[in-house]
Amino acid sequence: MASSAKGELVYNLYRALTYGLSPLVYLHLRWRQLRGREHPRRWPERLGRPSTPRPPGPLLWFHAVSLGEGMATIPVIKHCYRLRPDFNILMTTSTYSAFEVIKNRLPSGVIYQFCPLDIPAAMDAFLGYWKPSAIIIMESELWPNLIMGASKHGIALALLNARVSAKSFKQWSRPMLLPLISLLLSKFSLISPLSTSQAIHFQLLQAPPFIINFSGDLKYVHEYEYCEGDLGSLDDLKVQLVHRQIWMASSIHRGEEKVMLGADKVLRQMNPQMVTIIVPRHPQHGKEIAQELLKEGKTVALRSQHETLMPGTNVYVVDTLGELRQLYRLTPIAVIGGSFFPGLTGHNISEAAAAGCAVLTGYHVGHYKNMVLEMQRLNPLSILQVSGKSELEEALMKLLSDARVLEARQMAAKEAFLALSSGIVANVWNLLNFHVFSSRLCIRNKLRLG
Repeated sequence: MASSAKGELVYNLYRALTYGLSPLVYLHLRWRQLRGREHPRRWPERLGRPSTPRPPGPLLWFHAVSLGEGMATIPVIKHCYRLRPDFNILMTTSTYSAFEVIKNRLPSGVIYQFCPLDIPAAMDAFLGYWKPSAIIIMESELWPNLIMGASKHGIALALLNARVSAKSFKQWSRPMLLPLISLLLSKFSLISPLSTSQAIHFQLLQAPPFIINFSGDLKYVHEYEYCEGDLGSLDDLKVQLVHRQIWMASSIHRGEEKVMLGADKVLRQMNPQMVTIIVPRHPQHGKEIAQELLKEGKTVALRSQHETLMPGTNVYVVDTLGELRQLYRLTPIAVIGGSFFPGLTGHNISEAAAAGCAVLTGYHVGHYKNMVLEMQRLNPLSILQVSGKSELEEALMKLLSDARVLEARQMAAKEAFLALSSGIVANVWNLLNFHVFSSRLCIRNKLRLG
């Protein structure tokens, strides 16, 4: 059997399976809504039920699964909004946390919905209602019903910041799944991979070589303005931190707080007025950290409660979302979590580098490995990787006790970031304009919907 025919067969099996499981998926969605993990009123959008009218004319659909990918998409949307006012723009994300942060950062004319689940009824309803001229997907969201539905309706597809994790690549390369993945990738007009190694992965998964074009990593592109809906300005916190040594541990996962608080204990022996800012990946984790510290008789300030850093308070816990990029501007040192234990996959290090921090991270950085290597290649001092608690403590003590070493690492990180971030949005735009917006499919849909 030919590969394409085998891919169609596997897809038909997938569609039948997702159709059969739809009632269970609906129940699971309702359970998530009751647990506060879906929007209390807008959760039906996940079933393809729109909450706003579709405006007339051609429409571009940008999709990102969660907060990090969503923030990376915004500069492209703003660029498109300025240069192509003839297009309506729809953005979707899957997570409630992304919605809470991103909704206030988009241009006023952009429509924001939750992405439908990849079950036939939801996806068919969504595509049938919004009728996008093109779909721009971030990173690795290869949902079969979405992609095959778009192909059926003649909708152009693009995959930006495209990546495949090592685990997914191994699974997708298996004889059962490879024909399906190959079929899905063949429906794209553009795949813009994160790196050369990722481009090779997509080629090995049988993506057409002519659609693979490198543009740069959109996670290097940052915007720092405050928006309506933010918890508040960080000016008060900045005043409280004057004359105190500071370092920050950001995006930490469960278990990593022990590493960071252990370092805090050692550093305070050197300087009792040291302030450690802890920013967990999930706000609820921050509340739990604060409670544990209070049980131990330690003083801690919690961001969500507007608590003030008193002279005897050494730990400031940020249990909010959407403020990380601004917080980096308050600290000379940033330790990026999600990287200190096996099984973790790191977080965006360039945000701290952009703010002029000395940047430290662990070795378990997943697909951010390419970002680490790129920055270290430009300047070996830009990113310092440490293997665990003792190395972290040693590195922090060196940085906080030697101003020249600290300044050198801050400058190296900022310079590497500036070199790597230049021109990325323009590169992405040029590729989209050539491969997607000017494609036969997109033009046909634009004429049909104009």
